Amino acid sequence: MARIIAVANQKGGVGKTTTAVNLAAALAAAKRKVLLVDLDPQGNATMASGVDKRVAKPNGCEVLLDEAPIEQAIVKTEAHYDLLPGNGDLTAAELKLMDAIARESRLKDALSKIADRYDIVLIDCPPSLHLLTLNALTAATGLLIPVQCEYFALEGLSSLLDTVKAVRQRLNPALEIEGLLRTMYDVRNNLGNEVSAQLTTHFGDKVLRSIIPRNVRLAEAPSHGQPIHLYDRSSRGAIAYIGLAGEMIRRDRNQQSAAQDLANEVITPTLHDTDETLDDIVDIHQE
Repeated sequence: MARIIAVANQKGGVGKTTTAVNLAAALAAAKRKVLLVDLDPQGNATMASGVDKRVAKPNGCEVLLDEAPIEQAIVKTEAHYDLLPGNGDLTAAELKLMDAIARESRLKDALSKIADRYDIVLIDCPPSLHLLTLNALTAATGLLIPVQCEYFALEGLSSLLDTVKAVRQRLNPALEIEGLLRTMYDVRNNLGNEVSAQLTTHFGDKVLRSIIPRNVRLAEAPSHGQPIHLYDRSSRGAIAYIGLAGEMIRRDRNQQSAAQDLANEVITPTLHDTDETLDDIVDIHQE
């Protein structure tokens, strides 16, 4: 079953779409089966993946409205990850879903049909906390939060974390913070260094070690319809996203290992108890 990670921050311009596209490409380069879901009506992740959002039919809108199966809407990209395209139709879908039954679970239901085909599903969310983002948070098991190290970064996070708390209580108890990713980072900027330190103080190991720098080549890549590792694989931006993919793969392995250790601790005493019971039965039978 795929890990489903929503890439979200209600504050715009923090590198959310850049992260979703380039992380998908880096994970695909690491031989992972990846699906990128463009849930933003701007359709930037679709265009940055080399797919024309204007002619992508069916797309995420039809999937959310149950007008087309998700299998028919998924397209392959040059960077070897699959894409569920998005465009301005998603705004209409959000309006039509306002009065629908189980409106927050439409994406979850659609992904459940194909999740076993992928190792990881990344969802690029719109810069808001409305119904489309709620669909992403309801479907996801993890939340990746790109954060630009600037003055209002912590203030913007508080609203998102309040929403995550509400989603856990009402819709998706399994939702966890995958990590906070520092983006557009300039080590020469004193304010950026201060905000980075504050993030680490407040969130500890939830702050990912990987840092995405400000990089001209990274900013140019979307206009060519390519992830950065296809546009300029030697750039600092490409190297940073490869590092992020590696960190997330290692974290996943560590989590699986910890879960297995916990399962062994729980199962082992139970097996001992069973053995003792069987021995008792054998003794009684022999008597």
